[in-house]
Amino acid sequence: MGRLYTNKLPVTAVQVMNNDILQFFEKYDVKVKNVLTYNGSEYCGRPDHHPFELFLQLEEIEHRTTKVRRPQSKGFVDRMLRTLLDAHFRIKRREKFYESLSEMQEDLEKYLEHYNNKRAHQGHNMKGRTPFQVFIEEVPKEEGEGGTAA
Repeated sequence: MGRLYTNKLPVTAVQVMNNDILQFFEKYDVKVKNVLTYNGSEYCGRPDHHPFELFLQLEEIEHRTTKVRRPQSKGFVDRMLRTLLDAHFRIKRREKFYESLSEMQEDLEKYLEHYNNKRAHQGHNMKGRTPFQVFIEEVPKEEGEGGTAA
């Protein structure tokens, strides 16, 4: 799951959380308890005025942010972005010229489908499984209800 946008607005972050992230977790009966974001203006602002902050409050999701100048707190995201750049976008850019964002989005979705559901990973705690396998196998289930996601 990934979306390409031409802006970095708070309302876009709300849209992604509401339409993509929360719907994905709800499909598997998993409650999102907190979210970790960068400190960008699309995610952070006055809690009583900022669209993303207000949305998280309404959904009862704790908002955590990465620590400035601490690569450990955002290492997984940075690694994923590098993988997308090296293993997908740089290769695709040599194969074809994109005339629209929707063309790029279509190819990104195909790549992420492969990355998340078909490609075995050897990274941290992956043990040759796909990211989706790890999600299904390791999200804790609570007695009598779905799991929880941090």
